[in-house]
Amino acid sequence: MTPTSGNSGAPGDPGESGAPGALADDPFPGQEQEYPGSTGQMEPRPHDEMADYAGSGLLQGKKALVTGGDSGIGRAVSIAFAKEGADVAIAYLAEDEDAEHTKSLVEAAGRRCVLLPGDLSEELGSVDAVSRAVSALGGLDVVVNNVAYQNPASSLEEISTEQWDRTFRTNIYSYFWVTRAALEHLPDGSAIINTASINGLRGNKTLIDYSATKGAILAFTYSMAQALVDRNIRVNCVAPGPVWTPLIPATFPADKTESFGEQVPMQRAAQPDEIAPSYVFFAASRLSSYYSGEVLAPIGGETLPG
Repeated sequence: MTPTSGNSGAPGDPGESGAPGALADDPFPGQEQEYPGSTGQMEPRPHDEMADYAGSGLLQGKKALVTGGDSGIGRAVSIAFAKEGADVAIAYLAEDEDAEHTKSLVEAAGRRCVLLPGDLSEELGSVDAVSRAVSALGGLDVVVNNVAYQNPASSLEEISTEQWDRTFRTNIYSYFWVTRAALEHLPDGSAIINTASINGLRGNKTLIDYSATKGAILAFTYSMAQALVDRNIRVNCVAPGPVWTPLIPATFPADKTESFGEQVPMQRAAQPDEIAPSYVFFAASRLSSYYSGEVLAPIGGETLPG
């Protein structure tokens, strides 16, 4: 993935689209990709097309912006939203092949899909993505902040100031810029959904900068939920555990990808298709009208204190 591509869920802890969980008993083959990674090069292919998902009109007529929507969780969310009746704009850096495939799947569900390439780690790129989404869709009702960047390091001393800055600009600054720009266009009663991570809940010694941004996203969610309650704009967060996305083989060595996700109680990584329904829940007021400032944590059976 790129600095403006979708989240992996919980990177750092060591097919073809179809039914989620089909890979539960099989380790991933050891593999690496050149950064930023591509869905088509993954073995097996992630389950990220929501093929068996049947919508029920929960988002009929809504207009959604999904950042990092080209692949992984962002792709699955975009397709699920479309199947629920929403038009979708997806912002991404430059993974045109993945983005075009996501667009084709959204359109196959009978909804519009607008592609918004650009660098969300820059303020202008974030603001421009919102502006183009509003212009193309004719408005905005749902914002999903989902872009992420990571670069594992064995110690704090290995993290350069440049990397620290890049991680924060992508993972939390973009959320700030996109949300601030979107507030001008979001009607009362809209929804904002942020993607955090298990690493923001409990930390990760090899992803210190990434984990710090994910913790910041949680606090940003809580604070914005309080700030927007008078407008009935609900602000919630999804904090996944390990998820099989292109970010994994693109940022970890083969021996780490081979055991990816085995540390959780369910002994496997999630598929993006398994995570996307959490976003539908938060986006649909019919399901979550009394939820704001909440975190859903699909983390494979892991339990956390507090």
